[in-house]
Amino acid sequence: MSRAEQLPQPLTIWIVNPFDDIPGEGLPPLRYWSLARILAARGHDVTWWSATWSHRRKARRDVPLGIREDENFAVRLVAVRPYEKNVSLARIASHRDFGRTFERLASEGVASGQLDRPDIILASFPPLEGPEAAARLAKRLDALFVCDVQDLWPETFERLLPGPKWLRGLVAPLFLGGMEKRRKAVLAAADAISATSQTYLDAVAAKAAPADATAASTPSHVCNLGAYLQEYAEPPRLSPAEIDASLEAGPDASQPVKCVYAGSLEAGQDIDTLITAARLLGSAGTAAEIHVAGTGSLEPRLRSAAEGLRGACRLVVHGLLGRRDYVDLLSKADIGLVLVKPETRVAIPNKACDYAAAGLALVNSLPGELERLVSEHQAGLTYTADDAASLARAIAAFASDRRLLNDCRQGSRRLAEAVFDREKTYLQFAKWLEASL
Repeated sequence: MSRAEQLPQPLTIWIVNPFDDIPGEGLPPLRYWSLARILAARGHDVTWWSATWSHRRKARRDVPLGIREDENFAVRLVAVRPYEKNVSLARIASHRDFGRTFERLASEGVASGQLDRPDIILASFPPLEGPEAAARLAKRLDALFVCDVQDLWPETFERLLPGPKWLRGLVAPLFLGGMEKRRKAVLAAADAISATSQTYLDAVAAKAAPADATAASTPSHVCNLGAYLQEYAEPPRLSPAEIDASLEAGPDASQPVKCVYAGSLEAGQDIDTLITAARLLGSAGTAAEIHVAGTGSLEPRLRSAAEGLRGACRLVVHGLLGRRDYVDLLSKADIGLVLVKPETRVAIPNKACDYAAAGLALVNSLPGELERLVSEHQAGLTYTADDAASLARAIAAFASDRRLLNDCRQGSRRLAEAVFDREKTYLQFAKWLEASL
């Protein structure tokens, strides 16, 4: 920051999010840790309200000692009951605990003078309970309420309803209508709306109640989840001579193309398609290594498939990796696999940001915003979810054409530099929050 730039008047800012890892739970900082750091560095008094139950680790957690000194912001944990499954009544109860207890603790803290009245309350959506409590508090405390949209609830639950797709569309309003009404109320109460993608921002605007005249004029901002580009070296730039030599030599089984899939191994991911695609590549003689980093209910199936795989394609299942090993895996790969089923309603997953930062050519299943970004930056290829032959063709195209692979790796890094660089995008997010007051 230049000396000519004037820092804003210090504000008291509350961040309400129970999901993200807090300091002490592993690097790098995710969305709210990154935002809290930048806001604190700009002179604001920042408090992050989180939960005593880690959503990612499914374990109890405590606030590390000395966090205010180390990070220059505070973390306050709200007691909630545990849950093991992401889709469960226990999780719903846990979120209810979070909303009620957060509202009570915050009200008591301000009334007793132990907490300063906030100027801004930014609450992540989902879950619903956090922003609902934040909206009520903001109204009572005369604070600005910002709703930060990270996912589309309740639409994402429609795929979990039983029956064929046409039937789910008919019964979804009966089961999910209450959640949609609550979301509309939260958005109507918001003084400003931020989102992790333009897709989410457009979707919630389209779903706003027609009678809500303020919806179109509510200040809004998009800040992608992003990645820290400095974690990864830029992808190697092959010279034309090196590419020509590679093309003349043809595919080299001793140098297989290296793919990586990182993320949860659950039903919303195209894992069965990946297994079948690996078999197709192996039987076709395509030299490829497919590395899988993550855990979930489908991990045993993947490990069994890896053991039985024959031919030129190998499937390597690593389980859940620590950050250093994860970065090392991506740094040695050529291709990043975005194996997300479109019905999950995910727009731009974390993994896509990391792949682009590492300069991996993307093989992507998601239509819409991510597909457009990949195309604009010539960063990869698309495939059709649930179509193993389509996925195998995309991987084989990179394995047989190193010029294409090289060009897409450079395009992927350009994509990261343009829209996923947290050092730039979260500073813009912080400035937008300051200007919203």
